[in-house]
Amino acid sequence: MELLEIRNVEKSFGKHKVLKGLSFDIEKGDIYGFLGPNGAGKSTTINIMSTILKADKGDILYKGKKVNDNWDDYKNALGVVPQNIALYENITAFGNLDFFSQFYIRNKSERRCRCEEVLNLVGLEKHRNEIPGHFSGGMKRRLNLACSIIHKPKILILDEPTVGVDPQSRNKIMELLRKLNDMGTTIIYTSHYMEEVEGICNKVAIIDDGKIIKKGLINEILSRNRDIYIIKCKKFDDAVVKKLCEMEEVFDVKVSDHIKIEIRTKETTFRSIMMLFIENNIEITEIRKENENLERIFLNLTGKKLRD
Repeated sequence: MELLEIRNVEKSFGKHKVLKGLSFDIEKGDIYGFLGPNGAGKSTTINIMSTILKADKGDILYKGKKVNDNWDDYKNALGVVPQNIALYENITAFGNLDFFSQFYIRNKSERRCRCEEVLNLVGLEKHRNEIPGHFSGGMKRRLNLACSIIHKPKILILDEPTVGVDPQSRNKIMELLRKLNDMGTTIIYTSHYMEEVEGICNKVAIIDDGKIIKKGLINEILSRNRDIYIIKCKKFDDAVVKKLCEMEEVFDVKVSDHIKIEIRTKETTFRSIMMLFIENNIEITEIRKENENLERIFLNLTGKKLRD
């Protein structure tokens, strides 16, 4: 069942159209990776979903109802972890949680219990009376996460939640997100760390130039029924490269100090390539098979040039 539906969303800033009819669905229980290069429209989409911005056109539906007609219900169901840490650094960790919880929980006793519960969940119970100004980057990130889940949101949006943290803190945050998901929280996750997305998300959408260019189950996207081989040889010529490109099961051939061949996953295809090399007396010095990963797919879809 779709928990959140983004339908034909458009957004412009002046004459610059940032989002161009964006559509995708998030089901209850998803950990949904939302990816895109700089300037693709990812942050604008996240800000619209977080209610910080309004779309020019299109709708966001929560549980089948338009958010604009169901505003309070949606905002109460939403937790947001911004990229820039949003904490009061001169009041205690407990004080931060108590402050943010009062917008959702009126009863003081209930509020105190929830604050203690969340401190334990993020592993900061021993630091409850310390101020975040003295915390490490990883501790601040965990407290930021704690503040966003104080009201037990049904949907949690995280924008680059592990920027600038050490590997141990990153692993702790990943563990926390899996635990929250197991407890019933649907998660929307943005990151430039592709290995994080690959490790935690069950679905992914890639945005570029204001449009979704790829979306679906991450396992299906990663298993594209293709193999990639790196072949090094003492010498090869353009005629062999041309023959490789003409083979029906070969998707792509790149030549540098080696030949990189992307083929359909099929034993006979690889054998045919080897026969081609043998028939042309090409001596192979090394063959290496590369595993497909999300970063390679992302770069193939969006290009490899750095964008500002």
